[in-house]
Amino acid sequence: MDAIKLLKNDHDEVRELLAALEESTARALKKRRDLVAKIAALLEAHTTIEEEIFYPAFKAAGQKSDDDKMYFEALEEHRAAGELVLPDLLGTDPGSEKFSGRAKVLKELVEHHADEEEKEMFPRARKLLTRDELATLGEQLEARKAELLP
Repeated sequence: MDAIKLLKNDHDEVRELLAALEESTARALKKRRDLVAKIAALLEAHTTIEEEIFYPAFKAAGQKSDDDKMYFEALEEHRAAGELVLPDLLGTDPGSEKFSGRAKVLKELVEHHADEEEKEMFPRARKLLTRDELATLGEQLEARKAELLP
């Protein structure tokens, strides 16, 4: 599977989990805990493989200042979600109103980030990298993801 298809599949999976979390009620404590744990694990693995493998390849192939801007913006969005919003959500009582608000903010942040990648970075990557390079990156992403999500 090529790198972009693998990353897009991750986006779709996280979107589904976040939608299920948003639709859950304050009474569904176990369901909310389970969903947040799955989301956290998937986001951590996804951001790791992007930052270790895909983003460096994109940056190395980049030719314009816009490519650098996309790269650094994507890193900052990862930081915002992974170091600020997600830890707050993990530490929040799943039966509280605060939980619902934080889940919504995480969902909006992840959706914005995924949409930007899919509309801007991925099409640009298809221009900068050959099919073979994307296939090789896909294999590397898949192998690393398997290590992170046994």
